[in-house]
Order: sequence, then C-alpha cells, then structure tokens
Amino acid sequence: MPANKRFSIRMKIAIGYILVICCLSISIVIATDRISALQKEVQNITTSDIEIHNLIASIRNAALSMETGQRGFLLTGDEAYLEPYKSGKSQWEAKYNSLYSYLSDDLNTKSELEEIRVYIQSWIDYTAEPAIALKQKNKLAELEDFYSSEASKQNIDDLQGKFESLHAKEIQATKAYVSELENRNRLLIIGIFVMLLIVTVVAFIIVSFVSGSIVKTIKQVVKTITDISSAEGDLTTRIKVNTRDEIKDLVEATNELLSSLEMKNWIQTKVAEVATMGQGINDLTQLGETFLSKVAPMINASYGVFYIRKDTNKQSQFVNIASYAGQTEPFGKTSFNMGEGLIGQCALEKRIFLLNGLQDHPAMITSAIGQIQPQSILVLPIEYENKVEAVVEFASLESFTSQHLKLLEAIEDDFGIAVNNVGGRMEVERLLRESQVMTEELQSQTEELQSQSEELQMQQEEMRMTTEHLEEQNLIAEQKTRELEKIKEELENYAEQLRKSSQYKTNFLANMSHELRTPLNSILILSQMLADNENLTLNEDETGYAKVIHSSGQDLLKLIEDILDLSKIEAGKMILTIDEVNVTEIPELMRHAFDPIAEKTGIAFKVEMSEKLPLTWHTDGQRLQQIMKNLLSNAFKFIKEGYVELSLKLADQAAVEKILPMYSHEQVLAISVRDTGIGIPLDKQQLIFEAFQQADGETNREYGGTGLGLSICSEFAKLLGGKITLESEEAIGSIFTLYLPNLDEAKAERLMKGHVEVAVATESQVVVIDNHNSCENQKEKGSIFFNNYTNTLFENKKVLLVEDDARNVYALVKALEKEGVQVTVAGNGYHCMEILQNDANFDLILMDIMMPLMDGFEAIKAIRDNPAMQDMPIIALTAKAMKSDRDRCLAAGASDYISKPIQLDQLLSLMRVWLTK
Repeated sequence: MPANKRFSIRMKIAIGYILVICCLSISIVIATDRISALQKEVQNITTSDIEIHNLIASIRNAALSMETGQRGFLLTGDEAYLEPYKSGKSQWEAKYNSLYSYLSDDLNTKSELEEIRVYIQSWIDYTAEPAIALKQKNKLAELEDFYSSEASKQNIDDLQGKFESLHAKEIQATKAYVSELENRNRLLIIGIFVMLLIVTVVAFIIVSFVSGSIVKTIKQVVKTITDISSAEGDLTTRIKVNTRDEIKDLVEATNELLSSLEMKNWIQTKVAEVATMGQGINDLTQLGETFLSKVAPMINASYGVFYIRKDTNKQSQFVNIASYAGQTEPFGKTSFNMGEGLIGQCALEKRIFLLNGLQDHPAMITSAIGQIQPQSILVLPIEYENKVEAVVEFASLESFTSQHLKLLEAIEDDFGIAVNNVGGRMEVERLLRESQVMTEELQSQTEELQSQSEELQMQQEEMRMTTEHLEEQNLIAEQKTRELEKIKEELENYAEQLRKSSQYKTNFLANMSHELRTPLNSILILSQMLADNENLTLNEDETGYAKVIHSSGQDLLKLIEDILDLSKIEAGKMILTIDEVNVTEIPELMRHAFDPIAEKTGIAFKVEMSEKLPLTWHTDGQRLQQIMKNLLSNAFKFIKEGYVELSLKLADQAAVEKILPMYSHEQVLAISVRDTGIGIPLDKQQLIFEAFQQADGETNREYGGTGLGLSICSEFAKLLGGKITLESEEAIGSIFTLYLPNLDEAKAERLMKGHVEVAVATESQVVVIDNHNSCENQKEKGSIFFNNYTNTLFENKKVLLVEDDARNVYALVKALEKEGVQVTVAGNGYHCMEILQNDANFDLILMDIMMPLMDGFEAIKAIRDNPAMQDMPIIALTAKAMKSDRDRCLAAGASDYISKPIQLDQLLSLMRVWLTK
C-alpha cells in the first residue's frame, strides 16, 4: 500500500467495524453450517427412521393379510377372501424394495431382509398358490393330502418373529444415533462459545488499535497546543504529526491559524510603532521622512517617495515633500494632478497599485557600487475621512508580499489621522500668524465701528417702526387666511356637487342609452326587413325609404356610442387595456377597412411603413384602431379627388422634444393621415377638436357628421399618453399626426391616475371589452358561413321571447316568424317562469335584461335552478353596453350575449350556433 495513502478517522473506524463484522460473520457462518448439519441429521432421524418402521410394519401387515385371505378362502371357498391376499401380494414386494434401499448399507440387516424375502416368496410359491389352486378346482382330498404331506411347510409365526427382530434392531440403532447426535450437539455449543470468545478478543484488539491510533495523535496535538499556550504567546511553534487523516487537517488548519495570528501580531506591533512615531512632529516634511524611514525596512523597500495633497484653485495636486534613499536631484516629476500617472490615479481610485516583474523601467535604486533596477513598485493612498491626504510610493528589489500589503492597509487609516493632525497643526500656526496681523487691523477698525454704532441705533428705531407696520400687515394676512379657508370650504362643497352632478350625468347617459336603444332596436330590425323586401310587394321607392330609415338608425346608434365614449372619457371611467400591438398588421387592417371605400369613391389609398419600425408596440390596440379609423374616415369624407395616405414611422427626436417632452429620451411612434381634401382654415384648426364642431360649422353643413370623431380621437390620444397635431392649408389638404409613446403597465397606470384626478371621481366604471368585440366579430364572420344553410334550420323551432317592450316584441316576432320560427312571448320574468312550468319544450330562450317585476338576471338564475333546463340555450338581450351587464349575464347562466339595437343577421347567426349544438 502507498506510504502517502490517506486514511481518515472515518476510514479507520470503518475498517475496524468491517474487521469486527467479518469475524462475527465468519463465526456465524460456521455456527450456521454446523446447526444446519445437525438439523439435517435430526431430519433424517425424524423422516428416514420413521419411514423404515412404517415399511417394516407395512410388509408385516401385507404378509398377515395374504395369510388371512388365503385361509379364509380355503375355509369358505368365497372368492371375496382372496382380495386381501391379492392386495398384500401386490404391495409387499414394493414395500420391501423401499425398505431394502434404506437398509442395504448394513450387511447384517441386509441378510435378515434377504431371509424375510425368501420366507415370504417361498410361502407364496409353495404353500399359498398351490392350496388356492386346489381349492379353486375343488380338489379337497388332494388339498388335505397337500397339507398333511408338505415337507417344507413354513410357519407364518417364524416370519412374524423375523419382523419383530428386525424392528427391535432398528429401534436400537435409532437410539444409538440419537445419543451420538446429543454428544455432537454439546460439542457444537462449546465450539460456539469458544468462537464467540475468540471473536470478542479479536474485536477488542481491533478497537483498541483503531482508537489508540486516533487518540494518540489527538493527545499529541493537545500537548503541542498546551506547550504553545504555556510559552507566553510564542507563535513561531508549529505542530507536527505523521498521520494522514482529519487530525492532520486539524493540525494544518491550526498551523495556518498560528501563522495568521503571528502575521497579525507582527502587523499590530508594526502599526503601533508607526502610530507612535508621529508624536511631537509638527511638520509634514518631517512626518513624511520619518514615515518612509520607519516603514521602508518593514516591507523590505529600497526606495520611497512621499507626496502630500495641496489644494490650489479648486484643483488638487500631490507634491513630493520627502523621499527614502533618494538622489540629490529628484527623479521624475515632483507633482501630479488628480488622475495623472500612477500617483494621481491611486488618489482618484483610492486603492493600492502593485507592479511586479518590471523590465526596462527608468527608475533605478542607487547604491555605493552602482544602480540597481527595482523588481516591484507599490503605490499606497493615505486617507482620512474618505479623502486622500497623501500618496506614498515604494520600490523594492524583491516582490512585495501579501503580509506587506496587509501591513500597509492597517497603517493607512491611522497614519491618515496623523497626516491630518500635523496638517491641522500647521494650518493652526498659519492661521495664528494671520490672526495676529488681523488683530492689528481690527484695532484700527474698532474706532470706525464705534462711529457706526450710532448709525445702528438710528436704524434700530426705524426697524421698530417697521415692525409695528408688519404686525398690522400680519393681522390683515390672518383675516385674509380666514377668508381663504371659507372659500376653500365653498370650493369643496362645489366639488362635491360636481361629483354628484357627474354621477347623475353618467347614470342619465346609461339610462338614456337603454331608452334610446330600445325603440331604435325595433326601427333597425323592421327597416332592415323592409329594405330586404323579401316576400313583400314594396316598390323601389318604398324599399329606398326603408334603407334610408335603417341608415339613419345606424347613424343615430353611432352618435349614441360617440356620446357615451366622450362621457366615459370626461368622467375618467375609460380603462386602458395595454397589450403588445403587432405594428406590421396595422396596414393590412386599414386596407381591409378602407380599400372598398377608396374603390367606391375613386380616391387613391396609400399606406407607407418605415422599415425601422419595431415589430410590436405596447399600447391599447382597440383605442389605436379607433383613432386611425376616425382619422381615415374624416380624410375620405372631406376629399373629392386626389389621395389619402397612411404613414407609420418613428417620430423625429426634435418633434418629440417639442410635442411630448416627457418622452424625449424614448421612441415615439408617428402615425400620419394625409389627404388632398378641402383643408382647414387656421382659425378653425383648434375648433375642430372640440365636441360637435366642424370646420363648416353652420347649421346647413356640406359634409355631415356629428363633429365628435376628432374630439374622441384627441381624448383617446391623451389617454394613451400621446397627442394629435394638425398641419393644414385650405384647398390643399391636411395632415393629422398621432404621436404615440411606447407604454408599459406602470406608465399606463400613471396616465389613468392623472386622468382620473382631473376628472370627477365616481364609483361606476363603463368598460368596453375587446374580447366581446372580437367575439361579436367572430359571430358576424360566422354568420356568413351559416347563411349557406337553408331556412329549414329555423322551421318549427320553438323560441320563447321574454321582452316587455311591445315595439321590440313586434319587430322580433315578425322577423323570427318570417324565418319559420314559432315564437312564444312573455312580458316579464314571472310570465316566463309560468310558461316554462306549463311547457318547457323550447329550443331557445331570448331573454331581455331590464324588465319590471322580475328582470332578466333573476329569470336566468331561476331557469338554471331547474335541473331539467340546465342545458337550455339562453341568449341575453340588453340595451346597455356595460361590462358589468355582460359579466352578470354570463355569471347568472346565460349561454351568450348580444346588445341592442340588435343586428338581425347577427341575431340569426347566433341562434344558428346554439340551435345546432
């Protein structure tokens, strides 16, 4: 085994345990083997001997059965008596062979078995078989002669005697074998105890050896440490051990600790020497020379330079004031600015610089016999209160060690105090000299002060009069403060009235939305049915009238939605949904929406997008689309010929600093809509962004519209942190540019918070959900697919319409019956439940929400409480576009949701979806 092999304490203990376990295992294996042998021998006694006795008894019983059966047949002639004979004859030989296999090893027993076999076989061949044959032939006389003349007649009793002798002999052999086993068992027990004793002794020896090897080294370590502690702090002593285990690791760690303590003790001693050297020194040059001469031998330095900081004209310089082993003429520069050279850089970074392995360095160390090039240079900053007061440079013919660096780091702070104290004392002496000069000047100025004191007395009188005037002004100010507090209280009351007024306005607009949408719903449905002119006999003018009515209703609906949007923005209730908007999809979306308008009007539609644009932009995608669509709609509305151009690019930095200065250091998206239309006069360019205002602001306007679009765009832009600018010239065209910052959630939250603080605070919030719009768009797209179906889908379908407005009932019933639907009408929730209790066989339920007695929410919940109607399709109808209404409808159990005024195609498409499920 290698001499340097490491044996840890754990390994030693493990080896000891393994050896002990091996000894125990060997003893257990030997004992187990002997016990197994005894068990086998006992098993042989309990199995083979018993089997031998059973076979002897079986053979004897078979012989008796043959003799009894033969005798019974001879006496009675009954063939039934031959059955025991035949059975015994067929069995005795097999039993005999088995017995022979057990006893064939014993020659005496083998001869006895041979005699028994001869007895039985002779009796069968010469006695039993001939007698049975004579009896069967009924030759009784010959049978009698056979028994009387038989010379070799065998007596069955002799056979029984043989069996008894054999049985007794086997019993005796078994007893002898058992006695032998008992002797062997006693020997085994004695052997086990002896073996256990041996194993115990061996284990004790192993444990003693292992523990001794461990304890011996520990005692050696303890003794050495005790010697070190009793030697009055002699830290040069080191512990030595020869083992290669954890004790050696402990010794090495202890030796390292002693080395560290020795080094720290050396450092503390040297630091104390340096700390005491500055006592009585009042000159920085003397302090520097003393420091260099004291420290240089400590760190084996052969050369040293001391630089002190001097501040002149708000600039710090480090000037050479002392040296160690220097030349008559100073070598190199005598001063350094902050950050200049290693000296200036050391002062700037406040850290030690160490250069080793110098080659071709111009600095040389001079001795009596010549000059020697240094091998290591060390630059040390001296700090006081985190400010560098001096810089020291050392050069050595050997490399500086970590012990030297630690010594210098320990000296640095204390010596910085000494430098500051000496510098302070020098400054005090300088100030003292200056103060003496100033004292003389003060004496000359005292006379002037006496003359000035009289003037001060006069000024004090004037100040007293001024103070009285100020007190009067203070009383007036207090009175004004009370008046301002009263005004503040009135303003707070007025703000509360404004809040209530805003709440009333919000509720009014919500209710008016419902009241306006309800009749508008029937107008749109009936006008659409008339305009479609299916199965009706309307002429072309009447069909045109219906289309005009339907178009007017759509315009009225758009006006209602614009008013609601402005109301929500004004009240601070518009909530932004900030998400990643794919910028590359915007051109395609706008083309899809406005290419048909461009083709119809003959106006060219251009879209330009900069290649430098990022792929995504964080903003509210729905509001952004609404702004662009409004701007493009206005562009197409106010143009007769020429083109409309949509441009997307990153905004110019100068424009951003001017328009959105708070985003001057960030990317801003610039979306421009240019048209060659009528243009806008300069005096009306601000007016068009106000609600209900247009450039042609007369009552009879040429281009129509409500004047809300640009106002909504402007407010949406403010919500998104951006701004819309306008460049226009009358009869040439206009350029509307949306400057849009890249928002994250934090910026959006700040924008909304600022907007809400400006707006009047209310509790309710109206939110238009993008997912719902996208869902409705999907349904509108789906309606195109479902229109391919035949009208047979609606034929004989039973629909329950729950609606309290007679106009909507009339419109919806006419529209649905036209499609072949069987419509049943309920005026409120109670009537609906009564109908369903009598007949629940409906394919679909159209449920209005705002109804008297029992509204739609309560009715839907009541329907869902009935297990039989859990899967009944229910489409909720409401005239409010509130987020809470939609959520409450779905939470109550509605299958789907549609807002009024109802688009008939959309309603039929939605019904197809649920009727086919």
